Amino acid sequence: MEMTITEKILALHAGLDHVEPGELIMAKVDLALGNDVTAPIAIDEFRRHNGKDVFDRQKVVLVPDHFTPNKDIKSAIQCKILRDFAKEKGIENYFEVGAAGIEHALLPESGLVAPGDLIIGADSHTCTYGAVGAFSTGVGSTDLAAAMMSGKAWFKVPQTIKFVYHSSSNGRLKDWVYGKDVILYTIGQIGVDGALYKAMEFTGDVIDAMNMSGRFTICNMVIEAGGKNGVVIPDTTTSNYVNQRVKRPYTVFASDKGARYENIYEYDLTNLKPQVAFPHLPENTRNIDEVGRIDIDQAFVGSCTNGWIEDLRIAASVIRGRKVNTNVRMIVIPATRKIYQQALKEGLIEAFVEAGAVFSTPTCGPCLGGHMGVLAPGERAVATTNRNFKGRMGDLRSEVYLANPAIVAASAVLGRIGSPEELGIEGGVA
Repeated sequence: MEMTITEKILALHAGLDHVEPGELIMAKVDLALGNDVTAPIAIDEFRRHNGKDVFDRQKVVLVPDHFTPNKDIKSAIQCKILRDFAKEKGIENYFEVGAAGIEHALLPESGLVAPGDLIIGADSHTCTYGAVGAFSTGVGSTDLAAAMMSGKAWFKVPQTIKFVYHSSSNGRLKDWVYGKDVILYTIGQIGVDGALYKAMEFTGDVIDAMNMSGRFTICNMVIEAGGKNGVVIPDTTTSNYVNQRVKRPYTVFASDKGARYENIYEYDLTNLKPQVAFPHLPENTRNIDEVGRIDIDQAFVGSCTNGWIEDLRIAASVIRGRKVNTNVRMIVIPATRKIYQQALKEGLIEAFVEAGAVFSTPTCGPCLGGHMGVLAPGERAVATTNRNFKGRMGDLRSEVYLANPAIVAASAVLGRIGSPEELGIEGGVA
C-alpha cells in the first residue's frame, strides 16, 4: 500500500509495515527535546513517576533558550533544574549558555536531526525539523517525561495535505520574497485551523529552488495553521546541508506516487509579494502594498523562524549605510552562536550597530514577550517571529505584525511598515 513520507516514517518507528491515517501507534523516538520553560515540568513528572535513568543519554536534548541569559531569579531556577538534571543523568546534549542557541536552529546546525528521524519536543515549533525530511512535532511536558523514560511516544497518524508551489521563473520568487512569505500566504489562504492535526507536505519548483533556511521557516510555522508536522522530501539541497553536519547513518524517505492525500493545494507564486500578517492572527495577511501607513515602535529580526544567517544577510543588505528611525528600536538576535560568529566575520553586526540597532546574544527573548524587547501598552512591533497573538510580545494592548527580514529592516528605517523598494533598493538578496 502506498504511503506518504510522514506515514512511512511513523510506520518504521512503530515497527509496522504500514499505517493508516487515524490509527493510534506507539513509536520509538530518535530525539526528545525540552527547553527551560517546558523541561522543568517534564523533569518533575519524571521524578514523580520514579524515573531512574533516561532511555538514552545521547537522545535526550535540553536547551535553555527562552529566558536565557537568565532574566530573573525564576528563570535562573528553571535553568538550574535543567543543568542539575543533565549532570545527574549524564545527558550529553545539554547546551549551556555560551554554547546554546535557539533550539530549533541549534539542533539542525549541530547535526542532531536527520532525514527519516522521529523527533518530539516540548515546544510547538519542533515541527521545524521537517525541513530535513524528518517527522517532528511538539508534545506536552508529560509526553516528554514519558519519552525521556521509555524512548517512546504515542501518535495518531495524521492525514496529509500536499502543498504544491509553482513559479514561472523556474521556481524563483520575486525580489524580497522568501520562505516566510510563502508560509504566511499559505496560512492566509487556509486559516489558522486549516491543517488541524494534519501533516503538511511541501513540494513544487518553488520548494526545489529554495534554500534550507527558507524550508526551515516554512516548516517552523505549520503549527500556526494547526498542523501536526510539516515536511519537505529530501533532495540535493537537503543532503548538502545534512551531510556537512550529521555524523551517523540516516534513511531518506519520499512519498509514493499513489499516496493518498486529504487535499492537494496548488499555488502559482510567480507574482507573490512580501506578506504582512496583521494582529492578532497569522492568517490576517496582506500584500505589502496593501498595508497602508502603520507606524511602529520596534523592529525585530530573529527567532527560530528567521534567525538564520541568510536572514541576517537579508536584513543587513537593507540596513547597511542607513540609520534606524529615531522613533524605532531595532533588535537583531542570531539564532545560534555559530550564526553570531558568521555574522561577525561577514561584517553584518557592524552594519546593524552602525545603523543604530541592538545586536544580542542568541535567545528566544522577545518572541514570546520574555525579555530583550517586551512591548508596552499601545506599542507596535514588526517582527520576523511566528506568532502575533494578543499579548504575544508584551502587553495585551500592544500589536505585532509578522513579516520577512527585508520588510522588517526597511520598516526600521522608514519608521513604519514598508519595503526596501521604498528606500530605492532593488534586487532582493537570495
